[in-house]
Amino acid sequence: MNGYYRRQRTLALAGTLAALWPAGAAWSQTAPPFAQLLRDAQTTPRVTVLDAEIARARGVAEQARARPNPTVSVYAENFAGDTLRNASNQQQTTFQIDQPIELGGKRSARIAAGEAGIVLAQARTRDGRLLYATELARAYAGAELAERRISIAEDQVEAATQDLKVAQALVGAGKEARLRQLQAETDLNTLRADLETVRAQKTVALARLSALAGVPIPFTGVSESLVGRLNARPATGPIDPMQATTVKVAEAERDAAARAVTLQQRLAIPNVTAQLGVRQLRVASGPAIVAGIGIPLPLFDRNRGNISAAQADLQGAEARAAIARLDAETGSRAALALVEAADQRAVAAERTLATAEEAYRLARVAYEAGKSPLIELLAARRNLGATRVVLLDAVSARIDARANLARLQGLTITGEAVQ
Repeated sequence: MNGYYRRQRTLALAGTLAALWPAGAAWSQTAPPFAQLLRDAQTTPRVTVLDAEIARARGVAEQARARPNPTVSVYAENFAGDTLRNASNQQQTTFQIDQPIELGGKRSARIAAGEAGIVLAQARTRDGRLLYATELARAYAGAELAERRISIAEDQVEAATQDLKVAQALVGAGKEARLRQLQAETDLNTLRADLETVRAQKTVALARLSALAGVPIPFTGVSESLVGRLNARPATGPIDPMQATTVKVAEAERDAAARAVTLQQRLAIPNVTAQLGVRQLRVASGPAIVAGIGIPLPLFDRNRGNISAAQADLQGAEARAAIARLDAETGSRAALALVEAADQRAVAAERTLATAEEAYRLARVAYEAGKSPLIELLAARRNLGATRVVLLDAVSARIDARANLARLQGLTITGEAVQ
């Protein structure tokens, strides 16, 4: 247990140094507190790609407001050919402007569809930001738990080393067979190998945290304990399942699909092209005004295929919205239940740890006094190590449950709102 408390003191000291050290040096050493790390990560590619979706939707909405461009035409007649039967003095030049006129509310339908696209992009971006904050919190907590696993492994190695010394002394005094010393040495070597494994796992956890945070140089540790922060704040709060980001995204998709149906229906209405021009005749003393109108006949293309496809998209979006609402309702109840279960599991694990520590203490006293065999001491120590691992697993499950609950509330795991 001494190693665990040493690690805790080291973690607190690292947090203080991280706060006092220059910004550039802090990035290359310990990770800053979670809330600060999340704020600093808003320019990472994982967040930038979400903001780009909103910018794209705004560009599409802006383009939807544009009106059709006019067409300028110039015609020349009788400027060449058979001059005997078609006199050159009948030459005509026409300057004409054609302006398409949208009928049936096409422009307003496009604008509405573009605005619905912006709402959808904003909903998806907020959901993506929440998901990113959840993943970052899990990675942050994973690095912290990896540090605690190292403490457990180091304590196990330290305790096994002391047990080996006792076994060697008893073997030297003729009170134990050499086989017991070999068993203690084997157990110590196994624990040393486990220590190297958990150290590698810490390196992996810090590398993942650095990658999520968009930091090229991997962190060497974290400066804040998320587990401690979770203990200091309540786990539950008001949850409105209909305000979950997954529901908002599904509803925005449904609204966008409905706007798309309206737009496709309006596109089936023919447009009118107004024509106005000036014609100059060589034999005339002045120009002549020409005008006309063009109306397409919807004999072959009535946009029925696109309308049917848009209606099918709307039907699917409505079904997904219904599914999202049901999932949010059941998910909120499940999240609360999982948080309560995780808290109870952690409390039970702490009680079991206290019992295992006392059992190991008594087993060691009995072994040193020659009242119990080495096998009982090894079993007690293995049980203590396994119990401490079980406690860490319970803490990990507790963090996952809190993170899921916070996401349903639209918050980070530390309680900050995500826009």
